Amino acid sequence: MTLECIKCGMRFPTFPLKARCEKCAGPLEVLTELRGESKIKFSGSLGFWRYKKMLPPTKTLISLGEGGTPLHKAKRLAKTIGLNELYLKDETRNPTNSYRDRAAALLTSNAIDLGFDTLICATNGNLGASLAAYSANAGLICHVIVPEAVDVGKLAQMLVYDAVIEEFGDVIDDSISKAEAVAIETGWYQATAELNPLVIEAQKTIAYEVFEQRGVPEWFFVPMGSGGTIYSVWKGFKELKQLGLTKRVPKIVGVQPEGCAGIVETITRGKPRLKKNKPFTRALAILMVESMQGELAIKAIKESGGLALTVTDEEILATELQIAKLEGLFAEPASSASIAALTKLVHNKEVGSHESVACLITGSGLKATDVLQALTKKRKTAVLGLEISTKEKILKILSGEDTYGYDLWKKLGKTMTRGAVYQHLNELSGKGLIVGYEKDVKKFFRITDRGRKVLQAINDLKILL
Repeated sequence: MTLECIKCGMRFPTFPLKARCEKCAGPLEVLTELRGESKIKFSGSLGFWRYKKMLPPTKTLISLGEGGTPLHKAKRLAKTIGLNELYLKDETRNPTNSYRDRAAALLTSNAIDLGFDTLICATNGNLGASLAAYSANAGLICHVIVPEAVDVGKLAQMLVYDAVIEEFGDVIDDSISKAEAVAIETGWYQATAELNPLVIEAQKTIAYEVFEQRGVPEWFFVPMGSGGTIYSVWKGFKELKQLGLTKRVPKIVGVQPEGCAGIVETITRGKPRLKKNKPFTRALAILMVESMQGELAIKAIKESGGLALTVTDEEILATELQIAKLEGLFAEPASSASIAALTKLVHNKEVGSHESVACLITGSGLKATDVLQALTKKRKTAVLGLEISTKEKILKILSGEDTYGYDLWKKLGKTMTRGAVYQHLNELSGKGLIVGYEKDVKKFFRITDRGRKVLQAINDLKILL
């Protein structure tokens, strides 16, 4: 097995694992030895390890039953959008409810083959949950570094699987830098998706499965954060063509939220737009300042003759509801972004109603508790607004007991920055709804009588909605 730079073609041994070329800093990928096998046959039931001969050599096979996920024909959703043929690759059916279980299976297997007993991973959710579960199964120690903004449902999975969790940085970019430094210092196995090229190898099996389940669609939609996932899918289809198993490949469409769209802007403008404010989206799985694998994503989109576009958070949330209502599938926000983009392209006639389309559903919406709350209380939220909803939560907590800012942040589920919590506290104090006081070298807050009356008024209003 060899690593090859996609820019200059320079090759490196696979160990020690690295993500960037020492010569030109281009991204490295595993060079798959296809050996001209035009009649390769996969063996075993439909699942991740069915494609073992297309993966890097592995002696140990760690598995929780990943892969073999349904390719759901979305008839009602297709009709609503204006398509004849729409498929959803439902990766929520994996053991920890996301596509990252494929990567976790290969990474933990590789770590054991190489003699490691500890993994380090920077994650904004799904990969950390997956690695924690697979490490528990394999008897490995899993260290995860998470940013301040992370879905609480995914954090809960990491905790229950007994991962060692450290919070570092505002966004995943900061956590990745920390994980890189920790791996160098400790010698632990580097399992961060952006720093380990085996992740792409694991995730390309999604394309293999789609091919075996219905053939090659004309379009394939993928949400983009760092950019590695979309390249994984493209590499899988490209290898199937190189093997002579198919004569065509799909056009790949990459989708990002408007609040963090570095890859899309690079394609459309030649470079990312400089922003004074931090990027933001409720689709935390794809919230990233600098898409570290953006070159790979752009390569996939351009080689396939595909497209890249953005959607708003409002479009994402609306689509999440639509998918659930029409197909009974609860997708995480990142996945909903892809279908929101598909709706746009069909409306603009860039995707024809007669063309076949597949969309990747990366993970379950049950993991994104902040969005779950927004969806289940959508009617109330429309009246009260998210700002008031957060302030209501703070007042509810303080109506039970006095507490301080950091404790409030934890009780709110760590779904916003601590700075945002203190901003809410200052605004509530300014309106006379709470008061602050010093206790044990900390600033505690207490709800006032006026605050209790406002909280009761909000509760009364909810009854009418």
